[in-house]
Amino acid sequence: MSGTYNFWLVALSLVVASLASYTALDLSGRIALLKRSRLRHLWFAGGAVAMGLGIWSMHFIGMLAFSLPMAMGYDLVITGYSLVIAIVVSWFALHVVTRAKLGIYRLVVGGISMGLGIASMHYTGMAAMQMQPAIEYEPGLFATSIAIAIAASGAALWIAHTLSVSDHYRVFIKRVIAACVMGIAICGMHYTGMAAARFPQGMVSGAASSIDSHWLATTVTLFTFAILAVTLILSRFDTRNSHLAGSVSQLNGQIVHMATFDTLTELPNRHTLTERIERAIEHSRRRHSLFAVLFMDIDGFKTINDSLGHTVGDEVLKSFARRLLYCVRNDDTVARLGGDEFVVVLENIASPDDASRMAKSVLERMRKGFWNDDQPLQVMPSIGIALFPQDGKSVDTLLKNADAAMYEAKHGKSTYCFYEASMNEKASRILTIHQALLEALNNGYFLLHFQPKFHSASGELSGAEALLRLDHPELGPLMPGEFIPIAERYGQIVQIGYWVVSETCRQIRRWQRDGRQAVRVAVNLSPRQLAEPDLVTKILAIVHAEGVDCDQLMFEITETVAMQNATRTIEMIREFQANGFEIAIDDFGTGYSSLAYLQRFRVKQLKIDRFFTNGLDTHAQEGSAIVSAIIALAHSLDMGVVAEGVETPSQRDKLKSLMCDEMQGYLLGRPLSADAFQALLQTLRERA
Repeated sequence: MSGTYNFWLVALSLVVASLASYTALDLSGRIALLKRSRLRHLWFAGGAVAMGLGIWSMHFIGMLAFSLPMAMGYDLVITGYSLVIAIVVSWFALHVVTRAKLGIYRLVVGGISMGLGIASMHYTGMAAMQMQPAIEYEPGLFATSIAIAIAASGAALWIAHTLSVSDHYRVFIKRVIAACVMGIAICGMHYTGMAAARFPQGMVSGAASSIDSHWLATTVTLFTFAILAVTLILSRFDTRNSHLAGSVSQLNGQIVHMATFDTLTELPNRHTLTERIERAIEHSRRRHSLFAVLFMDIDGFKTINDSLGHTVGDEVLKSFARRLLYCVRNDDTVARLGGDEFVVVLENIASPDDASRMAKSVLERMRKGFWNDDQPLQVMPSIGIALFPQDGKSVDTLLKNADAAMYEAKHGKSTYCFYEASMNEKASRILTIHQALLEALNNGYFLLHFQPKFHSASGELSGAEALLRLDHPELGPLMPGEFIPIAERYGQIVQIGYWVVSETCRQIRRWQRDGRQAVRVAVNLSPRQLAEPDLVTKILAIVHAEGVDCDQLMFEITETVAMQNATRTIEMIREFQANGFEIAIDDFGTGYSSLAYLQRFRVKQLKIDRFFTNGLDTHAQEGSAIVSAIIALAHSLDMGVVAEGVETPSQRDKLKSLMCDEMQGYLLGRPLSADAFQALLQTLRERA
């Protein structure tokens, strides 16, 4: 006896199979994201019911699509058994695909188990018709249907597991395509199983009066679509809420991270450092132990940052932070306070020697290699060390005293220093001078002295060097060696430098107005000034505003500063020269300039450092040989030579014999006030 199929119900079974497959894929992805076990169990239960109902409905609609020339029906209890089998199989499938890993063994065992379960559901549903005599199955097709069920189940498990962790951007399209393929495979298994069934003539259905087929088809279809739709809607809604909650949680985490860590270096910031030091204080008090605070900043970082740009500066800071982390132990804290200031907290140390060894280790690591391939930058810190409890019993005191020790270490450059009580007096003095510098420009406490320079051969005046002085009404006269490093440290030297240029121009104009001899005045430029991108433009504006010719000024750059960024120095020298200014290299011989760079600088003068001038007396032949070599080198490069610090007649005479071009020093002329220098000019004019 042969049967026929209702095309629309067959198509409907395919739609239900695809929808059930998509629901399974969506649920597997949803459950894989869940962390709390209670929610996972709830979604496992609800998902198994919805997915099982979908698979069962597809098979049952497919059976309802098949009709024989006799009355047909389905036993309610056996039909219920087939539904239970579908739900159990669905639970098993969800359990397998939501595992973190799906190996080959688990995939094969899962595919076989699930395939046999689906086949059991199908043939149990067939048994619900209670055909008499019993349905016979063609062995080949029967085995084929089971093989299809196992293969389809294995493929479904693999696809579902893969898409549960797929890229969210494309997961919807992937799941739709996969669901259609899985739906076709499931239908293929069902209709292969139906094809395996043999219905002999005279067969009757013992359940023909139990359930009406048309009513059952309509009810199952509507109920299935409703359950699957509700499940998908709940899954989407819950996923959206989970993503929103996850985004809020992630945002909160980012806010907390930003509040406690430095965004550039990823090191703890000041707030976190304070908490760590407070914890270290409590811990050390309980155990009566020591810990150390190492306060450090990078020598010359402001010059690097301003001359090479903030991008290079940021890379230097990040590299410094990484190297610092390699120096410390796992339990130590490395933090960035801001700018180029870093702090290391060493807990549980046995003695101050442990802190000393750590400081040496940091300095040694920083000496190795360079930070930038284009520029020979060797970035070194100065380190100050404060110990608990002898150097402070609070966070603020420890940091303040470590900072004071660090500033003391700055005098030695790239070294470390332990805190001493006397440093507070120095720190207080520094702050006082810093405040005095803030007042000096506004209240006219600065003044210029001018030290004359003379031609070696004729003894005539060749020019002067402008020297800055500070006379404070409360602190009294302050020497440049005391206040200039402080002005350099706090950045005040830039504005002070512009004042020096302006005041020098005013004095030159005053001397010219009074008919005095025209002299060229040399002005020193500081490292901070050279880092200013518009230095030449601002100086040119000052000179033009004062009505002075550019050739009346010469700017001096120390050799060490010139070589910190030789490429930038060359650009700066060319810009000065293009605007009519001349440049001199000051303190020559104390730095590390190469002949190649000296040739590229093409400056007007070299100024021999006073160390070599003194060596003419103290080292006799060796001293004369060095000075002679410097003079010969300068003359070969068409540069003039000025010797500083000439204090004895023997030094003067030797410099003359060595063909030095110009000299300056206390023997020839001490620094003079503007009025005294004007009087010197008047005297020289009268002699002429």
